[in-house]
Amino acid sequence: MPALILASTSPYRRELLGRLGLPFETVAPQVDETPIAGETPAAAARRLARAKAEAVAAALPAARADALVIGSDQTATLDGRRIIGKPGGHEQARAQLRAASGREMVFHTALALLRRSDGLVDEQLVQTRVRFRELSDTAIEAYLTAERPYDCAGSAKAEGLGIALLASLDGPDPTALIGLPLIALTGALCRAGLPPIGGLR
Repeated sequence: MPALILASTSPYRRELLGRLGLPFETVAPQVDETPIAGETPAAAARRLARAKAEAVAAALPAARADALVIGSDQTATLDGRRIIGKPGGHEQARAQLRAASGREMVFHTALALLRRSDGLVDEQLVQTRVRFRELSDTAIEAYLTAERPYDCAGSAKAEGLGIALLASLDGPDPTALIGLPLIALTGALCRAGLPPIGGLR
């Protein structure tokens, strides 16, 4: 079986990929994530997902050129306009959630699967629309104290208590919101010849 490499050190993506039960390793991609002027959030996610996979694949020795490398990135927008990133701290997270209260946030999660030996490139973008409840300052503070979601875009840790902040969620893949779209990934792995469930194609 060819090696499977996750071009990320994100604990969320590592946990998600682990659900497939396939052996894999993680490698930190050395990628400049500086925004490009005029780039749409979806385009940024696509560019960075591919750049991460390409950086790791390019660094592999020739003997490992048949490894499948997974890159993923996520951006978010509020009301389709304002780009929302990782808050990085309590004050920024509070501001993000206050701004999101009663409004819609769209998460753009990009996936890139690469194999250097034959030039395989399989790219996909999964969008998830999330509408927040009307959030009181008390609820926001209680949530932030409990979850400390400072490394999550939009401060909404949906795999934890963040789910209680949401009024609705609309998208084809619930794992995309957490950071790695497993439905899209399993399809890509099958197309690459690596069925994620013993022989299922």
